[in-house]
Amino acid sequence: MGSSVSRFKLKDRVGIAWINSACGKCSFCRKGNENLCPEFQGTGCDVNGGYAQYTVVGEDFAYPIPERFSDCQAAPLLCAGAIGYRALRLTNLEDGQILGLFGFGASAHIVIQIAKHKYRSSPVFVFTGAGQKDHQDLAGKLGADWVGVTGDTPPTKLNCAIDFTPAWKPVIEALRVLEKGGRVVINAIRKEEKDKDSLLESSYQNHLWLEKELKTAANITSRDAREFLPLAGEIPIMPQVQEFDLEQANEALLLLKQGKIQGAGVLKIT
Repeated sequence: MGSSVSRFKLKDRVGIAWINSACGKCSFCRKGNENLCPEFQGTGCDVNGGYAQYTVVGEDFAYPIPERFSDCQAAPLLCAGAIGYRALRLTNLEDGQILGLFGFGASAHIVIQIAKHKYRSSPVFVFTGAGQKDHQDLAGKLGADWVGVTGDTPPTKLNCAIDFTPAWKPVIEALRVLEKGGRVVINAIRKEEKDKDSLLESSYQNHLWLEKELKTAANITSRDAREFLPLAGEIPIMPQVQEFDLEQANEALLLLKQGKIQGAGVLKIT
């Protein structure tokens, strides 16, 4: 522990999220939008950590983990959970409005638990890929009010939606079933270019007109993690995890790509 650290003491259990650091001085940081900082550093990408026994992080970007969670349960909260929390905030959902979730993996299975806790009168509609019965069953188990396949028309239009997929089609479908003035938030770092033909199937009249909005969620801020982790303990969120040894990382990535992981995959180093 560094000599200037004041927020923690030795042996405190803390977690590190995707955001490892930001400059703290630019216009984005001053407004609390560290995720947009031009000097944003991502854990395991821009700086070492995340796939190692030891790492270093500033105290402003380390977060106490509620005692009720094991290390493996806490892991997806710090990534999929925190970014899912941010995406849900960006929807501007109001209690009683209908929320749609496109894709039901690591992040979405946590978001539905947040939504059911914070917006008790809001129905949640879940859209999965064709044939993903395990994902559909998990969605129903976690309280989804309607479960279908991307491309289906739900019983009622959505007031807002979150897309968790790497493909373009779910975004177009979300816009199609979105109510006037609604917002779709894309919770993804990138989209598959080979799916760009789906964009050609969209039309201004059918998908974007009547003041519908499209917004992306980029990274997270320290505020997201600070707010979300205590909330996760209060709900309490029950992350569904599938554990893999570090040597099984390639196997885990392949299962993730195939949509065969229920909930979140977690790599264990020791």
